[in-house]
Amino acid sequence: MVLSGTVRGDGDIGGTLSIARDALWEGKIKAGSAVIAGTLVGSIEVSGALEVGQTAIIRGQVTASSLAIAQGAVIEGEMQVTSGDPIVRFEEKRGS
Repeated sequence: MVLSGTVRGDGDIGGTLSIARDALWEGKIKAGSAVIAGTLVGSIEVSGALEVGQTAIIRGQVTASSLAIAQGAVIEGEMQVTSGDPIVRFEEKRGS
């Protein structure tokens, strides 16, 4: 699922969620995997990999099996990696 607008409410995405750069989700999200470039106000629980792009803003709890955060991303809240792997920090190379 690709979000390029605004959602207010909770969602359970069976597969991959992509939140576009100018998109906003307010609520609780569960997903198999996710790539976030926009804004999330709430919480996200991902059973697989979560990639947080340099333009992302997350205000809330983040739980994922693996977590990669680009330089410039803003996360205000608790982060938990369920696999025990370290959080990967990277410089985003793709165009903004």
